[in-house]
Amino acid sequence: MIHLITGGQRSGKSLFAEDLALSLSNQPVYLATSRIWDEAHRERIEIHKKRRGNQWTTIEEEKFLSRHDFSGKVVLLDCITLWINNFFFDNEEDDKKSLQEAIQELEILFDQNCDWIIVTNELGLGGHPENKLAMRFNDLQGSINQYIAKKADRVTLIISGLPLEIKNTL
Repeated sequence: MIHLITGGQRSGKSLFAEDLALSLSNQPVYLATSRIWDEAHRERIEIHKKRRGNQWTTIEEEKFLSRHDFSGKVVLLDCITLWINNFFFDNEEDDKKSLQEAIQELEILFDQNCDWIIVTNELGLGGHPENKLAMRFNDLQGSINQYIAKKADRVTLIISGLPLEIKNTL
C-alpha cells in the first residue's frame, strides 16, 4: 500500500501520518529525510523524535532511501519536500536530473513489499513564488507529488488538521 498525505505547512500532516502508522503497526519505521541546516532545525528534529517515543524505529537518510530494506514493515517517509530539496541543491541547476534521480529511488522503494505512508507539502496552494529559485523548486515538488499520487493507493489532503480523502483504490 502507498498512502500519500499532503497539505500545507503546519496543517497536521505528520501527526495524522504518525497516528495512521501506529494504527497499522506497533513498531513502525520512521524514515526521516531532512538535513540539519542549523541549531534551530536540530532542536525541532529532537522535539519530533521525543514526541514519537521509542516504539518507532528511526532511520535518517537524506537521499538514497533504497539503501534500506523495509520488507514487511509499515514505513512513514517524512517528508518528500525535504527529501527532494536534497536532490535540488545537490544537482544545482539540473532540475531534470533531480526529478529523474528521485523517481529512480522511488521506483526501487515501491517494489519493496511494505506499506508506505508518505508525507509531502502541497506547495501549489501557497501562491506564486517571487523568485526563480523558489519557482523551480515548486515545479520540481509538484512533479514528484504528481508521480507519487499516481502510484498511490490512497491520497489524503490535510486541511487545518482534518483529513480529506482525495483517492482510495483499496
